[in-house]
Amino acid sequence: MNVIRFTDLCAQGAARGKRVFIRADLNVPQDASGAITEDTRIRASLPAIRLALDAGAAVMVTSHLGRPTEGQLTPADSLAPVAARLGELLGRAVPLRQNWVDGVAVEPGQLVLLENCRVNPGEKKCDDALSRQLAALCDIYVNDAFGTAHRAEATTYGMAQYAPIACAGPLLAAEIDALQRALAAPKRPLVAIVAGSKVSTKLTILQALASKVDRLIVGGGIANTFMLAAGLPIGKSLAEPDLVDQAKAVIEVMKARGAEVPIPTDVVVATEFKADAVATVKPASDVAAGEMILDIGPDTAARLAAQLMQAGTIVWNGPVGVFELAPFENGTRVIAQAIAASPAFSIAGGGDTLAAIAKYGIEQDVGYISTGGGAFLEVLEGKQLPALAILERRAAG
Repeated sequence: MNVIRFTDLCAQGAARGKRVFIRADLNVPQDASGAITEDTRIRASLPAIRLALDAGAAVMVTSHLGRPTEGQLTPADSLAPVAARLGELLGRAVPLRQNWVDGVAVEPGQLVLLENCRVNPGEKKCDDALSRQLAALCDIYVNDAFGTAHRAEATTYGMAQYAPIACAGPLLAAEIDALQRALAAPKRPLVAIVAGSKVSTKLTILQALASKVDRLIVGGGIANTFMLAAGLPIGKSLAEPDLVDQAKAVIEVMKARGAEVPIPTDVVVATEFKADAVATVKPASDVAAGEMILDIGPDTAARLAAQLMQAGTIVWNGPVGVFELAPFENGTRVIAQAIAASPAFSIAGGGDTLAAIAKYGIEQDVGYISTGGGAFLEVLEGKQLPALAILERRAAG
């Protein structure tokens, strides 16, 4: 994917004295009092901001936060806590500006944070007049918000359409490079792990990957539906019986290519869904009517781990069991440790996946951890993301 890169512009001196507008993803979780509970996204935005400041630019940064009503800024929607945390990390005051659509005063070497962009009427619908107005604020537009790349909004798409220069920030560029490495020209075998509670939410991803990957590992409720498709009993496990035919079709597409959807041969079951439930390991063919499958069994986990060790590329989206509960975490832990130990290039994305990575402390052993949940999934589906498409078009002239 050919896009203009902000790092290249800065290296060429093209940002000195220029007005640089960075669309970041600072949508961080907060507690009831408004305190930030996890600041990964703020930390991930720092390289682009520092790059712009070091290049001598006048820097404007904005982001969405939560789901505000357009035209109404409430204290809960304000980026004020983000401005404070950004200031702590940068070691400098970060002024927060409201009502910035008509322009904001900022000089080279200065940084301002522009209040929640989704408060601006027309933002989500990518209003053309708003997009042109915002694009006029800057000389260089930088998209560094992969988490919003699947949305065509005024600050993610419209500005890129009309700004004098539109480019990808370092975080977005890294996402592009990692996804291309994993999906466009992967080292084989390419193994994808797709897990979650429902096939229906990831059916298009499974169908898209079925024609690309060498092994498609399914987990969670998705695996239960595939087990039904393979003729195995699942007791009272979460599943979607009405999608068994679609699961069979995915299996057949893979089989026709000489590829595989590994079906669990043993599972961990319980009669109750709770942390102190009695967990029992049994063959997948022996699940009783009153039992629910809450994890893959140790033999299945070991077999999948061995396959991951032989992989050339691994794409991971979703834990394979209820890893939050100790009796049902072994499968996800074994998979996570295998990914960490594998010589394969690995890319992981999705909130539950990131939680598993953090729980097992393998952050440094995953090739690339994607910051975008919905955007990451849409790439796996084979969709073209609007924010990336417009940057490509601008780079092509």
